[in-house]
Amino acid sequence: MDPGPSSSQEADRSIIDCSIQSGDSVLLKLPNGDVRSVKVDADATITLGRVGSFSANDLIEQPYGLAYEIVDKRLKVMPPRTLQEVEDTDATNELINDGQSVQPLTLEEIEALKQSGVHASDIIKKQIEQHANYSLKTEYSKEKYKKRKEAKYSKSFATIEPTLFNVCEYWFNKDQNRIRDLRADTLSQMMNIANIRPGGRYLAVDDASGMVVSAILERMGGEGRLLTICDVDSPPAYPVMTNMNFKKHIFASALSSLNWATVQEDYTPVMAPTEPSDGQFHSDRQKSRLNKRKAVSESLTNTREELFAGEFDSLIVASEYDPFSIVEQLYPYLAGSAPIVVQSPHGQVLAELQAKIRTIPGYLGPAVSEAWLRRYQVLPGRTHPMMNTSGSGGFLFNVTKVYDDPSASSVMVHRQHKKQKSEAAKVGQNDPADTCLSVPESLDMDIVT
Repeated sequence: MDPGPSSSQEADRSIIDCSIQSGDSVLLKLPNGDVRSVKVDADATITLGRVGSFSANDLIEQPYGLAYEIVDKRLKVMPPRTLQEVEDTDATNELINDGQSVQPLTLEEIEALKQSGVHASDIIKKQIEQHANYSLKTEYSKEKYKKRKEAKYSKSFATIEPTLFNVCEYWFNKDQNRIRDLRADTLSQMMNIANIRPGGRYLAVDDASGMVVSAILERMGGEGRLLTICDVDSPPAYPVMTNMNFKKHIFASALSSLNWATVQEDYTPVMAPTEPSDGQFHSDRQKSRLNKRKAVSESLTNTREELFAGEFDSLIVASEYDPFSIVEQLYPYLAGSAPIVVQSPHGQVLAELQAKIRTIPGYLGPAVSEAWLRRYQVLPGRTHPMMNTSGSGGFLFNVTKVYDDPSASSVMVHRQHKKQKSEAAKVGQNDPADTCLSVPESLDMDIVT
């Protein structure tokens, strides 16, 4: 009997739409390999530079992962590409002379073909036919030649599914400083060490443009609570979350924010009045404004009470501020055995954090690590590592919270009692008459014989 999808799988499907909706931010992969983020609004026009422009309505309600070609400002779905077997050949590149004479088709002629509406594939085919040394190329060189020409003349693109890996790759290649050099493999290690799962309660300090918050929300699947601590009065705007296209009800039920001032237990919020001074509302606008103030005040109070109640499952930090002060401030609100994960693009910062925490009894097993990633090019007939790769995806510090309670060392106490009993048993075997005369000195009583 098929048990059907689990609750976590149903939650995963509910937090992100499987098709493109109006208002979504969609990642598009262009022919030259670049990835661009565009906002899809109904009845709007999307422009992709030399690739062309088209109506956004053609993308709405379409699934992710399809490839499109722009034809007369309309989108045409392209058939998926299949891997082809590479034929063995004895050709080499040693006799090829890459001069201007090998390609008689001039730039003016190519522009004339483009202006006349000739398809990109026909232009590439015409270039191949007139290329003097094309037949001397190896099969691999021919494939590279075609890809270069397609990147130059093709008017096509493909939509990318907004998974956490794809979004992290996009931001890492676009501006890795904005996400604190947080690479996809490092982010996955953070989620694994912090044990992020549906139904958990987590604390996060995210100065990585919302990359950490997006990862936690995706892992939670709409179940649980995430409380973020920030340095602004209003809830922070996380640009990474716009590319994830989470449904709006996720934020209302799972995500709350506090600034560092309201985290202090002795802090008294200064709130604007929520009731009219004379006890009566003079207009609907005044009533709506005061009701919003009251809702904000109640939300702040409830969120602070939730934080001070503690028992959060883990703490994840990716901040530009001193990590020790952050961990020290939020440590009391964590449950026992809660993991603490801190990310930084600089290893020295985490090394100093480890040195400080190592001397404090309430932390167990502080460690600093760095993930290393090598990318491989996997094509039919050949596989090799990429020539260039990223230097680092950031450093990670992790530690486990423990309670500093002397009575928790029950193992040692048990061993001491066991040793005393064994010694008493040996004494009793040697002198049975003394077995009844062993009385603790702390007891003030007489022994009657």
